[in-house]
Amino acid sequence: MTRSLADIVVGDRLVEGATLADRIEQAAGLLHGLGVRAGDVVALLLRNDLAFLEAMFAARRLGAYSCPINWHFPAADIAYILSDSGATVLVGHVDLLTGLGTGLNPALGLLAVTPSPEVREAYRLPPDACRTPDGVADWDAAIASTDPYGGPSRPPGGNMPYTSGTTGRPKGVRRAPPTPEHLARMAVMTETALGITPGVRTGATGPLYHTAPNTHVTHSVLRGERVVLFPRFDAAATLAAIERHRLTNIYLVPTMFVRLLALPEAERRCHDLSSLRFVASTGAPCPPAVKRAMIDWLGPIINETYAGSETGYLTAVSSEEWLARPGTAGRAIAGATVRIYADDGTVCPPGTPGTIHVRQDAYPDFTYVNNPEARRAVERDGLITMGDVGYLDEDGYLFICDRAADMVISGGVNIYPAQIEAALMTLPGIADCAVFGIPDAEYGEAVAAAVQPEPGLTVTTDEVRQHLEGQVASYMVPKVVTLHTTLPREDSGKIFKRELRAPYWAEARRLI
Repeated sequence: MTRSLADIVVGDRLVEGATLADRIEQAAGLLHGLGVRAGDVVALLLRNDLAFLEAMFAARRLGAYSCPINWHFPAADIAYILSDSGATVLVGHVDLLTGLGTGLNPALGLLAVTPSPEVREAYRLPPDACRTPDGVADWDAAIASTDPYGGPSRPPGGNMPYTSGTTGRPKGVRRAPPTPEHLARMAVMTETALGITPGVRTGATGPLYHTAPNTHVTHSVLRGERVVLFPRFDAAATLAAIERHRLTNIYLVPTMFVRLLALPEAERRCHDLSSLRFVASTGAPCPPAVKRAMIDWLGPIINETYAGSETGYLTAVSSEEWLARPGTAGRAIAGATVRIYADDGTVCPPGTPGTIHVRQDAYPDFTYVNNPEARRAVERDGLITMGDVGYLDEDGYLFICDRAADMVISGGVNIYPAQIEAALMTLPGIADCAVFGIPDAEYGEAVAAAVQPEPGLTVTTDEVRQHLEGQVASYMVPKVVTLHTTLPREDSGKIFKRELRAPYWAEARRLI
């Protein structure tokens, strides 16, 4: 590769950018030898490991798409994605490949990655699970025996992520190859939304199979000086890395904020974090109390965005703007259009909630793989919706109420769980929570809350309800409150609400 790349830090190892570029060129030669060509798909079933970057950038080098798969998905969903995407090669950690069983397409090329020591330690993988089985090519050995690609540069295919499948089968998001104009506009967009400028030093805290942390890391590798690759998020290790590597930027989701704030104050204060100048956050609304606490701690460097796999980055808000308008997701950034529609198709006036429709012209248009009907279903007037409900104020600042799919309709009243969750997170002793709808014979749906207390602390269901009274309307106080040691979630911190809802609705169907 001709472009200089950032140095990568994994544990105590430093991989210089030039070495990474050489490895990518050899990996591209390996994939090309397996038949990968421009427009083809290389699937990645990997945790945060150096091989993820090597394989992703190798596919990019060939003009192919990389398809990062959430390895938490059930084996049946992973098999579906491999088939639906048309992947020709699958690069995966050996233990994850073994977990797929024998139902894979025999024509699919397999490359097994031995988990790094850092990944093995983070996930407590036994040695036997990390041995490449006979008959499967080992990633490192195959690269070592392959000549560099050396072929012509092609427009990068980019990532082809699959949605989480909360409303049916996961859907693949595939874009046309970007033009040089698109690439230039993307660079401006990521600078605005993520603070990525030449020379940044950043950390990969979130799972790279998710679009936002993947985008953050991709542009940091291309434009930055150093990227610290964390196998999984650890609050204390993150602070130590910021100090040790003088990180200027980092990407954090709201759940990571909560975990950082939960550290003893002495531990938080003992690290020199003065190098940080831009903290990017997206993926979920941040409870106002949590965001305010982060700004009080780190200063006005917390920057929030509204984005999606289908859309790219749409709005951005600085700390100063957010403090003036608590709860906003910001205003449209360059190239973005944000419009609010009522159910009858009319445009909502300022302050009136409706379905959020958007477009980001910095990206080529997308389609859902093998599902043009789903693509048409989300479009209105050239804009698309991710199913979120929100409103614009008089100055064009976006406020997100909730996802339409998460909205609870009780007695004909729309209830947005995000508002209740934000109020719950201000109760001392709560580490996290999820609010959702459950069946109710009288009102159709009722509000339920699953609450995770902080380790070693006790919170009662009565305390939860009493805390909410006066903060939210009486009809928003949960009818059912359950306490949990842990909540079902991905590494990104995203809670699987469908797993919490499912038992209630299954019981209701049995009673019908």
